[in-house]
Amino acid sequence: MFELKHHTGQDWVDAVMADFNLFLQDHAAAEKKASGMAMAMLSHYPDKAKLVRAMTDLAIEELIHFKQVLKLLVARDVTLGQDKKDPYINQLRALFRNGTSYFMMDRLLVAAVIEARGYEKFWLVSQALPEGKDKDFYVAIAKSEEKHKNLFVELAYEYCDKAEVDQRLEEILIAEAKICAALPIRAILH
Repeated sequence: MFELKHHTGQDWVDAVMADFNLFLQDHAAAEKKASGMAMAMLSHYPDKAKLVRAMTDLAIEELIHFKQVLKLLVARDVTLGQDKKDPYINQLRALFRNGTSYFMMDRLLVAAVIEARGYEKFWLVSQALPEGKDKDFYVAIAKSEEKHKNLFVELAYEYCDKAEVDQRLEEILIAEAKICAALPIRAILH
């Protein structure tokens, strides 16, 4: 549906493979936060029936992903870890415009871009892992993120003008590329 304008490099993959436990802790936190975001969206827009149904399903799916990552942590005897502020997410949220319709559109499109970035990074991780359950898990997670990316854009089209959505998505993609280019390379998702 759309392509990211910045591509994650091999140096990030190398950092993740060098400290996979840290990556798993951060991944677990991201899944937990994604579930909470979906619940907040459906609570904020109870009059949008299609969005409420989609966010209900998403919240459950993200919580299942959290449980699956937690299982990987437990198998490695690694604690869950503390939630930390995510500079990437905070910078993207700073793009939200005021005004009811603009705010909803921006929330949906920023979520789509975050899911697209998750797809890219989880796919890279899956390709770096040896054959086995972990690799299979990250292939499945990547495919799920790609589906979510498209869901958020479809919801934006449902509730907002398509031409405005396309224009705003382009603006957010350009801003997201600049944000990514400036982030330090660390063994975390964003």
